[in-house]
Amino acid sequence: MTDIQQAAAVNALHELLPPLTRNEAAVEANRCLMCFDAPCTHACPTHIDIPKFIKKIATENFLGSARTILESNLLGATCARVCPVQELCEGACVLGAEHKPIAIGRLQRYAMDFAYGKELQFFTPTKPSGKKIAVIGAGPAGLSCAGELSKRGHSVTIFEKRELPGGLSTYGIIALREPVDIALAEAAMIETLGVRIERGKELNTERAMADLQSEFDAVFLGVGLGTTPNLEIAGEEHIRDGLEYIEQSKLAVSSLVVGRDVVVIGAGNTAIDCATVARRLGASTVTMIYRRTEHEMTAYPHEYEFIKQEGVNFLFLTQPVRVHTENGVVKSLQSVRMTLGSPDASGRPSPQPIPGSEFSIPTDQVVKAIGQVKPSLALLLKLKTEKGFIRVDKNMETSRPEIYAGGDCIRARGAASTVMAVQDGKLAAFSIHERLVAHG
Repeated sequence: MTDIQQAAAVNALHELLPPLTRNEAAVEANRCLMCFDAPCTHACPTHIDIPKFIKKIATENFLGSARTILESNLLGATCARVCPVQELCEGACVLGAEHKPIAIGRLQRYAMDFAYGKELQFFTPTKPSGKKIAVIGAGPAGLSCAGELSKRGHSVTIFEKRELPGGLSTYGIIALREPVDIALAEAAMIETLGVRIERGKELNTERAMADLQSEFDAVFLGVGLGTTPNLEIAGEEHIRDGLEYIEQSKLAVSSLVVGRDVVVIGAGNTAIDCATVARRLGASTVTMIYRRTEHEMTAYPHEYEFIKQEGVNFLFLTQPVRVHTENGVVKSLQSVRMTLGSPDASGRPSPQPIPGSEFSIPTDQVVKAIGQVKPSLALLLKLKTEKGFIRVDKNMETSRPEIYAGGDCIRARGAASTVMAVQDGKLAAFSIHERLVAHG
């Protein structure tokens, strides 16, 4: 890829929504009714005082606005970009019924970008407690937990297996929604609170975890989920992993090869991100295939509407059965038509193949985005699980005392999201702090 082509690729995946200007932010903030007992605040999983931060924007107290956000959500810059605001705060806005809801996400982004531009430190850790906490994973849950604990005077070390912190914010959310530098800036901010991040440190043995528990007073697991599972079909070795596809589009776009006719398997938010990458980086056709219907797809409704406007095609009630290649080059994806039967364990209608309905989809690149495998650390630590996810109690504590968990690795119910991971980390930090204080 030439320098010109690389620049074009980066531009194609540039942040979708431009930042608000100062005047636009003021006009939008002044539309807010500043509701008492505001429904938008209740709809926010981290319970940011939304009318308060918006009022501060209206009065041009931008740093005060940012502080209000950070007091409830240390990853406010990320959440301003990737939160499904249409389903949460903006979806609850009282102006949404007959008017246009307040652009809460973009206002939050305005305040956070202003604050990061000033490079200020909003919080100063209290007197050292002498307690040590280990956090496994530098994703949103881990960063949130570590930051909240450090603010309370505890010594926190994050162990991150990859070279960059941020988890899916860095590696798994397309730049169209969140650029890498935003995720890294937030991780750096957490470090300014006194948190230490050890990169390239994977703790995947029983001995390593035992040593960790003996050295630290508590452990928080923010390990997310694992790799994309196998489809168990012939020719699967020629299918691209969706998470790797997105990662390459963010960190090594010059080496990313995008097919002419791309097929994406799956219908969740990650699948939509993969389809977006392919479409914006030059694919002539992009087709998403899903074994159920659009009514069962796990992608947010607004994401579905977005990707349709990108010109992506859909084949519902379709399941891949074989990848056809010639001399190692993908030529087509053999698939079968499906019908829906009785509900399965997920509560959704179970897809059943229709005999004799196989057909071929011409393609030169197949990408799979069909979820992720459950956390392996649960088995290593012999933790109780639910549907393969780590089970926690109301205090975010696992079945083993002094081991807590949060984020995607515990999300047996409900949709996994960055903002929920942030809240998990915050709640776990509160519980850990209370236990450490109670025990002296």
